[in-house]
This record gives sequence, structure tokens and C-alpha cells, in this order.
Amino acid sequence: MEKYAFKMQLKPGIELAYERAHDEIWPELVELLAEAGIQDYSIHLDTETNALFGVLWRVDDQGMARLPDSPVMQRWWEAMSEFLEMDDTGIPVAKPLRTVFHMHGNRDTA
Repeated sequence: MEKYAFKMQLKPGIELAYERAHDEIWPELVELLAEAGIQDYSIHLDTETNALFGVLWRVDDQGMARLPDSPVMQRWWEAMSEFLEMDDTGIPVAKPLRTVFHMHGNRDTA
């Protein structure tokens, strides 16, 4: 398993609508992401800058590179273009983040 973190930029003034869109995420999109090997996926918002930070776990032989070819993913990204900065091909601009610290497990305090 690999942790993958990235950031995107949310357009101003639509934070609640973006959150609602994810509250109603399409079951076929959830299935597609799972089939691509994506697990435990969360998106976090910095309300001061409107930066979104995504963190997901993916299996070693994940298929994220094939997601842009999926009609389901293309429709979702088209819907997200209302909310996010997109590149020239209609894919959200997502910049990978480098891990600088990771604490794993619990520490015994006894």
C-alpha cells in the first residue's frame, strides 16, 4: 500500500456546494475508484486559501493512470469543473505533495 497526497485549488465562494457534491458522490464513481485500487480517500479544505488537500491509500498495482479514460470519471470531472481549477484536457489540476513526516502506530504512554 502507498499513501498518495495531493493538492487542488477550489474556486472561491463555493465551498458548501463542493462539499454537497461529495456528500452525493455517485456509487459508480466509488466503484471505479475502488477498482483502480484506491482506498481510504479523504479531501481536506484550507478555508484561508481554498486549497484542497487529498490523501488516499492505493494498492501497489493501482490503476489510477487509467482513470482519465473512464466515461464515469470524465463526467465527474466535467461536474467538478464548476468548482476546481482544470487543465487544458478537462482534468483537475492536482499537484502531488511530498511527505515530510509520518507517524505510524500508537505510542505506549505507560
